[in-house]
Amino acid sequence: MDTQRWTRRQVLVGGVIGMAGLVAPREAARAQSRPAPPAAAAGTLKIGGDLTVNRMGFGAMRITGSGIWGEPKDAAEARRVLRRAVELGVDFVDTADAYGPQVSERLIAEALHPYPQGLVIATKGGLVRPGPSSWVPDGRPQHLREACEASLKRLQLARIDLYQFHHIDPKVPLEDSIGELARLQKEGKIRHLGVSNFTVEELARARRVTPIVSVQNRYNIADRTSADVLAVCEREGLAFIPWAPIARGSPDILESSAASKALEALAKAHGVSVFQAAIAWLLAKSPAMLPIPGTSSVAHLEEDVAAARIRLSASELAALG
Repeated sequence: MDTQRWTRRQVLVGGVIGMAGLVAPREAARAQSRPAPPAAAAGTLKIGGDLTVNRMGFGAMRITGSGIWGEPKDAAEARRVLRRAVELGVDFVDTADAYGPQVSERLIAEALHPYPQGLVIATKGGLVRPGPSSWVPDGRPQHLREACEASLKRLQLARIDLYQFHHIDPKVPLEDSIGELARLQKEGKIRHLGVSNFTVEELARARRVTPIVSVQNRYNIADRTSADVLAVCEREGLAFIPWAPIARGSPDILESSAASKALEALAKAHGVSVFQAAIAWLLAKSPAMLPIPGTSSVAHLEEDVAAARIRLSASELAALG
């Protein structure tokens, strides 16, 4: 029989260790029993080899005023939308300094900073807004530097995870614009670089200057003009971020086309909105796809994210082309 006496400290420490041994498995069990957030149903995508995000993102363009200009009609609702997106498992938020301008970035910081671990904020520079209906390219290196540094301040970030060149300026060689962003990346202000509104040839030119990890182009069921760019992204391991992921139309009817009509029939068969079916199609179309549907309404946000759970059969996907 062991007659060694334990000190009071040994008893206390032993008790704590023993309790920890009981608590840890319980916490692990609880974590395993928690349902995955809705956005996780879309699966994941790795950006730049080191940023893993759910493939259901959020586009923060429409949290601004009418015409993507000025303050939103309901700023409190805009902030609720951003917070609810994160609660639903969205960990990729896309914005730009031109949205507002500046309004979208500021609202993101107001609603979400300090940012939860794993949340990727992607922004863009290269378009300026002289007025509500104007989008003017400005790819001058000096402007891009100033725009990036201003975005860092508004977003309250030390480094932007994904900075995208918003649009080529026909007055400035794209190599000059991308070259300046590469310099900002070397200075530690940008983690990864992406491009937007690029053709296959323009993407190749940019990649000769510096690594590019993503392309953001218009792409949806009714507009597939960037199919060749999507193919490059699939082959080269780049993320493809479709803007306007839902073709223009009412909540029930998309732009008129054969594919749109087929999508409307599919939505009816699944008992979902045609907009949800459009998002589900994007997710099923390619593993490189990272849809970023945007809205200024919590209710619409929840509907969009719920589309991550819709599964299309091979025959349904083939019918949509």
